[in-house]
Amino acid sequence: MEYDKVMTNDKAQMTKNIVLVGFMGAGKSSVARQLAGILKRELVSTDDLIEAREGKKIADIFAQRGEPYFRLVESQVVREISGCPGRIIDCGGGVVLDPENVAALKGKGTLIYLKASAEFIYECVKGQTHRPLLRVADPLAAIRELLKKRQPFYEKADIILDTDRRSIEWITQEILKVIC
Repeated sequence: MEYDKVMTNDKAQMTKNIVLVGFMGAGKSSVARQLAGILKRELVSTDDLIEAREGKKIADIFAQRGEPYFRLVESQVVREISGCPGRIIDCGGGVVLDPENVAALKGKGTLIYLKASAEFIYECVKGQTHRPLLRVADPLAAIRELLKKRQPFYEKADIILDTDRRSIEWITQEILKVIC
């Protein structure tokens, strides 16, 4: 497996946060759970924290308050969680749109982009009703458009890992090879 970017392995790396970014359906949450279990680290999900803080599901936040409000809350959560090292952080798909989020997450963490094609993502998320950005007539076209817009932001990650047609176990092992 070739990585677009590779970090050096050292003891300091083991105290850094492992931050997973990428589009919805790329496997971030599942990989984060496995990494947290294997490494015995705290798992933090930005989306879960937002839902807990707001007392409602993300789809409801989008519907009632809009995406700009959601992004504001997301940035507040990122600032709060990124300063404490040693965590596995599972980020929502749009977290990289704010350069301050990226800077905060990289401050004490290694940003890993789980890269997947629009077609693979669509296969993973089709039929899911909790994805507010995909509540459109042509979800695959929406995924393609969002990926195109977000790609330059995702590629600012320290490590880029192609996850198309890969199992959660394989992705987890590839991350461990680079991080540990």
